[in-house]
Amino acid sequence: MPTPERRLAVSGHLARLEESRTRPGAWTLYVDGTPQSHVDVEDPTWLGFEYVRRIGHAIDLVRPEGEPITALHLGGGALTLPRYVVATRPGSRQQVVELESDLVELVREHLPLPRGAQLRVRHGDAREVLAKLPGGLHGAVDVAVVDIFSGSRTPAHVTSAEFYRLLAPLLAPGGIVAVNVADGSGLAFARSQAATLAHAFAHVAIAADTAMLKGRRFGNVVMYASDAELPFASMPRRLASDPAPAKLVDGDELVRFIAGAPVVTDATAVPSPPPSRSVFLAKG
Repeated sequence: MPTPERRLAVSGHLARLEESRTRPGAWTLYVDGTPQSHVDVEDPTWLGFEYVRRIGHAIDLVRPEGEPITALHLGGGALTLPRYVVATRPGSRQQVVELESDLVELVREHLPLPRGAQLRVRHGDAREVLAKLPGGLHGAVDVAVVDIFSGSRTPAHVTSAEFYRLLAPLLAPGGIVAVNVADGSGLAFARSQAATLAHAFAHVAIAADTAMLKGRRFGNVVMYASDAELPFASMPRRLASDPAPAKLVDGDELVRFIAGAPVVTDATAVPSPPPSRSVFLAKG
């Protein structure tokens, strides 16, 4: 059976889906050779990528268990987290913003969404669509996930304080923004993103494994932000018990992590750093 793949019209990247050899029914989405999403069609509550699991914890904690939420996903990928919300919080309303229409078609054709999913996909640039979302979403979003990549890099225009100021009014009271940040040695990009979120929101925390926090390798730092206190009393335990354990950094420790890093503006924004070719062991 040929590998499902498609050349994406906007970026020109090749997107392909590969089924796991060790977990039947589980698929990984690669874009430009970079693994971007992992989906288990039979068990959407199973989150294979460590950073996705850390975002999943925020989805679990934002409201009482099982209660429907309103979720906004900037960056669609293989729709891993929308599937998770459908499975864990039936009746939730979800909006997905994805630039590459071809990618959505590829995923929905080969990895169909569960029946009854209340999910609308909006096509276009995340920042442009954000400014045009219907008024009914303002003050209604419980979780906003920012996981925007072009290939292996996050575009500059969705990393600035101006971008986050567009996102903030959409949050419901107690709503959480969860951002996937990719960075490498020194963590200059991640520190500046933490500084920018702390500039835009009253409460910020981050999660990563200790090697990442020490700037020893390329990987993902998940950042959480809200204008209300984050409901994370159980988050350290959840992170520590994951298959790839992580640490929650907040309060004074987060201040030390930021350590004077600049707030990113539209005038100073740059894309996230590219990973070295050795980071992803993906087939060409």
